[in-house]
Order: sequence, then C-alpha cells, then structure tokens
Amino acid sequence: MEMAPETAFILRVSLDRCQPPVWRRLLVCGRTTLRQLHMVIQSATGWTNSHLYEFRIDPHRYTALETLDEKDGSRDARRMTVARAAATSGGKFEYYYDFGDAWLHTVEVESSEPKRAGILYPRCLAGKRACPPEDCGGVDGYFEFLEALLANPRHPEHHSMRTWIGCPFDPEAFDLDEVNRRLMSHSWRSCRTG
Repeated sequence: MEMAPETAFILRVSLDRCQPPVWRRLLVCGRTTLRQLHMVIQSATGWTNSHLYEFRIDPHRYTALETLDEKDGSRDARRMTVARAAATSGGKFEYYYDFGDAWLHTVEVESSEPKRAGILYPRCLAGKRACPPEDCGGVDGYFEFLEALLANPRHPEHHSMRTWIGCPFDPEAFDLDEVNRRLMSHSWRSCRTG
C-alpha cells in the first residue's frame, strides 16, 4: 500500500494590533511541532527566544515543557503538530510570546499542499515590515518607541531610545533572503528537504 505524501502548510503569522501590519508567510511541514513552529517564528521575526511562549488552540494552551502546569490545563508544545493544530483549530489559532510585553499573533492556515522534493523546509515566502524590538513594552510601547526614535527627534526619549536600540532601526525593513538564511542556519528536526 502506497503512503500518502506528507502535507506542507502555508501559514500567515500576523502580529495583532500592529498598524501598519507586521506579518510573515511561512512554509512548514505538517509534522513540525508547535515547539519547532515557535522557533521558526522566532527566526522569521528576528527575535531571540528570550521569553516564554504558548499557542492557544481552544480550549487548550500548548507551551514549553518547563512551563507546563497540569492544574491550568497547559500541554506540551512538542506533542502537537502543525497538521493537527490546523485540523483542530479550523485553520486559525494564536501564538503568544513574552507574557510581559504580550506579543499576540494570529496564525492562519492559508493553504496546504503535498510536500515537494527539493524544497527546503521551513522557509519564509513573504512578509512585511520589521518586527518590533524585544522588550520595548508590547504594541503600545512599540508605538511610543517609534514616536521617540523616528517621528520626533526633539522627543525627550529620542536619545535614550537610540542608545537602547544600539543600531539603526527601520520599521519598514523586511529582508526575505536574510530571514531564510536565519531559518536555514538552524537544524530543524521536522523535515529539511522533500
């Protein structure tokens, strides 16, 4: 009996409440775990995996092993795959990163297709805008950061924000090749090539 080919998913990961929108379109294997998807998202955004995370797929939360709490019903993110999450959620679920800054993302399954030979997984297919710097205070803090850094050089926080960020920051910047270089620099255990 011939086995069906593995499925790959195209996911759009959008940062909630951020205008203009910040998003990434990712191609991942169906057997990618939510733990691995967390690392894919971190690479695609340029964040550093410095904070806790969870995926919310009603009625459950999937998180890192070290933050599991059976009393609150959280589950191990290594035990749920993208394929099962897509089926369970109806194609839409949430990714929550950094409980202090509260970066909430919507993960939407745009399509699925058979995994193709010669394609490197995971990969970023498209995106818009730079992700906010970590530890800037969530979406509201990010808007304040942009105002101080870019919109008004006379802003009382302008110098301290330039010092804090330590390098030029362009909120419109998105480099697809750089994102895919970061993705390819990791050794993913889900699937590499078809």
